[in-house]
Amino acid sequence: MGQLNAGIVPVTPFQQNCTILFDADDKQGVVVDPGGDVDQILSVLKDNGITVTAIWLTHGHIDHAGGAMELKEALGVDIVGPHEADRFLLDGLEVQARQFGVSGAVRNCTPDRFLTEGETVSFGTHSFEVLHCPGHAPGHVVFFNREANFAHVGDVLFHGSIGRTDLPGGDHAALIRSIKEKLLPLGDDVGFICGHGPGGRLGEERRSNPFLT
Repeated sequence: MGQLNAGIVPVTPFQQNCTILFDADDKQGVVVDPGGDVDQILSVLKDNGITVTAIWLTHGHIDHAGGAMELKEALGVDIVGPHEADRFLLDGLEVQARQFGVSGAVRNCTPDRFLTEGETVSFGTHSFEVLHCPGHAPGHVVFFNREANFAHVGDVLFHGSIGRTDLPGGDHAALIRSIKEKLLPLGDDVGFICGHGPGGRLGEERRSNPFLT
């Protein structure tokens, strides 16, 4: 079994962490949250010889899902996630693009499969538990790999901050609940990648994140 690796491609003016999770040995993997700049994502995959088996979405905001349909067509793979509660956001990506003044190939997104709490998604030998963590977006999911003590938390939690809750479907109390009841119990030594900026460890956020203390 190869080691789980992660590469980050910051995309679009939102500087969203499009993440490529892949096996160090067989170079099979998935793309998490292709928000845009699909040509750039494709060239990183090609340069590193990575074969993508699926696209995973944490939630339905434009900076995370804006390039999903274009990437799906380029790679011929399924879009998996988020939770169905974000369907209205994915159906409205083109409207979001106009609101944010984002030009380019943003298209409404129809996942091949929505996810629910307790399901698992995988590539190769790497299996991830799905946690439904609403608050930033109602259908937000987190991908947790127990073996590697690693989570992709999207925009639920950041290093020293939390996801914004002033967008449609946002709910501050629900977000804090998601973090305290679902993320932090995974363990202090769990490392995470988030949707923007540097990642961190859950224990450090539990102790020092001003939104959680």
